[in-house]
Amino acid sequence: MIRDPELLNQLLDTISRFVRERLIPNEARLAEDDAVPPELLAEMKEMGLFGLSIPEEYGGLGLTMEEEALVAMEIGKTSPAFRSVFGTNNGIGAQGILIDGTPEQKERYVPPLATGEILSSFCLTEPDVGSDAASLRTTAVRDGDHYILNGTKRYITNGPEADLFTVMARTDPDNKGAGGISAFIVEGNTPGLERGPADNKMGQKGAHTCDIIFNDCRVPAENIIGGREGQGFKTAMKVLDRGRLHISAVCVGVADRLVEESLHYAMERQQFGVPLSSHQLIQAMLADSKTEAYAGRTMVLDAARLKDAGEDVSTLASCAKLFCTEMVGRVADRAVQIHGGAGYMAEYAVERFYRDVRLFRIYEGTTQIQQLVIARNMVREAS
Repeated sequence: MIRDPELLNQLLDTISRFVRERLIPNEARLAEDDAVPPELLAEMKEMGLFGLSIPEEYGGLGLTMEEEALVAMEIGKTSPAFRSVFGTNNGIGAQGILIDGTPEQKERYVPPLATGEILSSFCLTEPDVGSDAASLRTTAVRDGDHYILNGTKRYITNGPEADLFTVMARTDPDNKGAGGISAFIVEGNTPGLERGPADNKMGQKGAHTCDIIFNDCRVPAENIIGGREGQGFKTAMKVLDRGRLHISAVCVGVADRLVEESLHYAMERQQFGVPLSSHQLIQAMLADSKTEAYAGRTMVLDAARLKDAGEDVSTLASCAKLFCTEMVGRVADRAVQIHGGAGYMAEYAVERFYRDVRLFRIYEGTTQIQQLVIARNMVREAS
């Protein structure tokens, strides 16, 4: 749902110009320094990027799902790490509080998330718990007006820098399933919260992850999201639809950038006396990538409009996540192939994107989890 086309176009033009003039020229610096330049971080805050999907009443832009998808497609045209730094504040870092938090929790934490004053993170994955998230082992034991958290979370995005963590922990040891899990808001300076060293990843340099260790970490009981136990896993699942559509839209933006890079290189590079773009096998790869990127765009926007209309899009969000994340991997592979030996060299953007996009098929639910979600929902709806 697009509420004001003129205002949205102005926003998209502003973001497109920011990506083109500020972010793309700094991609190599981002990768080399493994950090988002502070001046760019400040500009992101000024533009309101930390509050894209946060309601206006809390200081955000309050974008609809369709509007957010269109913005994500523009942001996707540069290194994914730029998006990652503010993406959590808009997604799983804030949405859980917005959906199920108490009025006091929303008033206290959401406004500084919207402005980027604080950086958020989401703690679900553990050393022995990945896709089987309902089996998590981190515990939260009630002790008077506090809960004592113990356990380790792994591959936590923004972990080294985050000021605020949404943490999934088991409050009912007798319930080994999803019903025994609760969600907590844990401030980054809480005693007993420790951060492991930053992970050395394949790609997405500048987007940092690390272990988060809870060692007798005392969290006020008032910080349990929603004010009651046993709702944490449900809260996590509620934010996934939006997050999966957002990631899908980012993949479309990356695919568009890769198609553009491939086309320009194919038109400039000459082999056998003519541009690469004159060779039919190169044309076939360009055509396949363009077609798949377009298919991903239509999937995402269709599902986004249905979500804005109030429909349950759990299956469609998983369809989009499944297709778009796999699609951008194929597009990146073709981009490297079109570039030939140059595509294997670090000075070309396609080499970096080839590594960066591999993560999309893993986080926010692996490809295989999306397949299970889609099939199970199909069977349930047909029964």
